[in-house]
Amino acid sequence: MAAQAIHQFAECITCHAWSPDHSMIAFCPNTTEVHIYKFFTDKWEKLHVLAKHDQIVSGIDWSRSSNKIVTVSHDRNSYVWTQEGQDWVPTLVILKLNRAALCVQWSPKENKFAVGSGAKSVCICYYEQENNWWISKVIRKKHESSVTSVAWHPNNIHLATTSTDGKCRVFSTIIKGVDTRGPQAGASMDWKFGEQIAQLDLSPTWAFGVRWSPSGKTLAYAGHSSMIYFVDDVEGSPAAQNLALRDLPLRDILFVSEKMAIGVGFDCNPLIFAADETGLWSFVRYLDERKVTPSTSKASQLSEALGKLYGQSRQGSSSDTVEPSKPRGGAHENCITCIVPLRKGSDSIIKRFSTSGLDGKIVVWDLENHITIPK
Repeated sequence: MAAQAIHQFAECITCHAWSPDHSMIAFCPNTTEVHIYKFFTDKWEKLHVLAKHDQIVSGIDWSRSSNKIVTVSHDRNSYVWTQEGQDWVPTLVILKLNRAALCVQWSPKENKFAVGSGAKSVCICYYEQENNWWISKVIRKKHESSVTSVAWHPNNIHLATTSTDGKCRVFSTIIKGVDTRGPQAGASMDWKFGEQIAQLDLSPTWAFGVRWSPSGKTLAYAGHSSMIYFVDDVEGSPAAQNLALRDLPLRDILFVSEKMAIGVGFDCNPLIFAADETGLWSFVRYLDERKVTPSTSKASQLSEALGKLYGQSRQGSSSDTVEPSKPRGGAHENCITCIVPLRKGSDSIIKRFSTSGLDGKIVVWDLENHITIPK
């Protein structure tokens, strides 16, 4: 079984994040608090409770290098937590929001973080040394609805977002005095802050779970109409592939390598997607497979025939495929809302990751002995 460990921490978990050495985990049990647990010998013990927010905590991210935790909440606030001795000390971030903060992510260099909100805006937050506080610059008037997810490009400049207006957008977040020209920056330094680099109108419904591949060449996100989209060359001439699923929608996506991605959502079971040598993406299988007696009914045969009827061909820069129905459930018993990588050093291939969901479980998955990960 690919599920290496299953931990029941609460009745419901909103989001979670791991410490840099993976010895501690921080999660929100669908309340105003963030709980930090550490594994001792044979059990998890609660070490800290971060209690500063007034409403449900909607996003957590734990930086790998600086060991700082950033949290956002429906109370429109964000805090950066720094460990001082045995305590975690919060610093208020000035977000300038009039609606809930919905998601957060540290940039690759950890000198900035992005906050998506229900105010149709994205806050790019950075530390101002002179005044000893975290402030934000806001990207406004670009989204037509709530921002559901954010994802940083490896160059630390470009930021992808998804929204309930169905669109995926890519922005420049360059901030003078914070960002410096590096080997991966290239032409990205020529854009101004808040300038829209691309807008993808592929989904007719809400969009979720945007992610970049390790190289930043491919962008993936999910639509609430049970679709997943893979887009190459976003900055230049985007080439999109649309993959239709026969079951329930996804909520989050993770690239485990340049040619393999994991999707999680309402099916309660991670889905594996892979690209072939030509770059064509397809559904491989569910990660948490369950043995099911095959049906020989006419309805089942008709469903399979209709699935094969949908296009497998690639027309121009897009392709649409429909995948067969699979059983739901297994390690998780309710919707999976969050997927977090468990990286080892600077390894570009992710062999372990964790998921959390509305069933209150955090599940650690190990791919190494269950599937071959293409580079």
